[in-house]
Amino acid sequence: MNLLRPFPIIAFLLLGLLFFNSCNQSEKKAPKITKDSLKRRSIKDWNKTIPGNFNSEQELFFDTLQLESFITAHPLLKEYTASIQKFYSNRHFAFAWYNKNGLIEQAGNLTDRVKNLKDEGINKDIPYRASLDSMIYAKSTKKPNIELELMLTAQYFVFAKLAWEGMDASISKSSEWFLPRKKIAYDAYLDSMIKSPAKFAGTTVAPVYRQYDLLKNFLIKYRELEQNDQWQPIVADKKSYKPGDSSAVIAQIKTRLFKLEDFKGDTTDTHYNDEFLLAVKQFQERSGMPADGTIGPGTLTELNTPIKKRIRQLLVNMERSRWLPVQIDSSYLGVNIPEFKLHVYHADSLLWSGNVVVGQSIHKTVIFSGDMKYVVFSPYWNVPTSIVRNEVLPAMRRDKSYIKNHQMEITGYSGGLPVVRQKPGPKNSLGLVKFLFPNSYDIYLHDTPSKSLFGESSRAFSHGCIRVEDPAKLAAFLLKNNKGWDDNKIKTAMNAGKEQYVTLKKKVPVYIAYFTAFIDRNNRLNFRKDIYSRDEPLANMLLKEE
Repeated sequence: MNLLRPFPIIAFLLLGLLFFNSCNQSEKKAPKITKDSLKRRSIKDWNKTIPGNFNSEQELFFDTLQLESFITAHPLLKEYTASIQKFYSNRHFAFAWYNKNGLIEQAGNLTDRVKNLKDEGINKDIPYRASLDSMIYAKSTKKPNIELELMLTAQYFVFAKLAWEGMDASISKSSEWFLPRKKIAYDAYLDSMIKSPAKFAGTTVAPVYRQYDLLKNFLIKYRELEQNDQWQPIVADKKSYKPGDSSAVIAQIKTRLFKLEDFKGDTTDTHYNDEFLLAVKQFQERSGMPADGTIGPGTLTELNTPIKKRIRQLLVNMERSRWLPVQIDSSYLGVNIPEFKLHVYHADSLLWSGNVVVGQSIHKTVIFSGDMKYVVFSPYWNVPTSIVRNEVLPAMRRDKSYIKNHQMEITGYSGGLPVVRQKPGPKNSLGLVKFLFPNSYDIYLHDTPSKSLFGESSRAFSHGCIRVEDPAKLAAFLLKNNKGWDDNKIKTAMNAGKEQYVTLKKKVPVYIAYFTAFIDRNNRLNFRKDIYSRDEPLANMLLKEE
């Protein structure tokens, strides 16, 4: 992720999807959009292709009994009754998809979109597809048809739920995804599009976290690859390939990298040249590997990953994108666990990124969010009970000087166990500073004396907390609104050997997410290993109807 322009939340945090071109737009200036009409969110955050150029003249009306009859005749749409009712109540039951000239163009655009849900990564079909087809393609669409009018609106809400909202919240929770699910008033969104259509002509922004549309574009490409290429495994004829080497296998790898859009040169050339080196490094980088240019077993394994598996990754991460908040206007931090990266944003603009160490598979870092409130310089480390029981006590039995040698102290006893803390200093397991956003999971960000771990390509080593590579830089960012905290003062506090809490003048949101496929700021598709084995269960739920 990169949480990417990647994340930003996570900005892991807004592109998007759906709004139609209007061929007969009036040159008249669109009316001003007010906060009231947009309600919770600016219209720029929404997808403009579905509503497009609706009828705002409100010349044609129907009554609520006709809506009740429609739902009775179409029970599979019953769950959308409240949304449809609210939408039409706000417009006094005026037709939306018809004007005095007949059915508007956007009706066909919506129909095309909802009938092709597979392009949205949805493995379902819309209810009453045949009925919609027969009505929308009828010989005459001039005369208002209340059934088609209500069917189109109902299908809009079907699409919003499937493509924008995603699976039920119980599914995300079962996936141990505790980030807040987005909340959007889709009826208000549709209504605002109807009232001011011209203002949004030609835009393509959806009410979905921007990674969704970026991933969607690659989903289409990868499905084309699956259809048109056998993707047979490339078999090496030597242990590795480096610049200057020559082999028929190199030509095969060039062909594959060409299809993956990393290489643009001659795919028949069997020599490992400079142009090929750049392509290999790019592929390795977006695969989360050391970009050294050497093609060994690891790189070949990534090259040979079946397209079907990659498509499953794209579908899973598109679904996760549906769950995230669409946009955040303030500064915030985003951590993408499988990427082992911290991303620092301001209003969805990526400021900088840094390496992090996350929890081991047996000590998973939790997917959740919180508000950063404190920076703690020269911190004590209050050793968790589980670590005291499983690690400290056995070490104390082996070495009576263990507590002293590790700058620890026992401050009391609880439940038959010593209460242990480690004193501030360069050997402290939390390093010289920690960053607290109070939460029930007891997870926070902190420095570490084990700097060498940041050089590893896979960095799942902690007990669940997140170790940051450049803690001084992060402290400076968080304390930018606290007067007097320049680089020198931060450095002094980090090395003071005395614990000091600093309360942030302005809390900073923190989002810890889990994306194994994402688009980086260079518009390149990245894949990462599913270190916590969270992809397959979700993929199976998404594709269970296949």
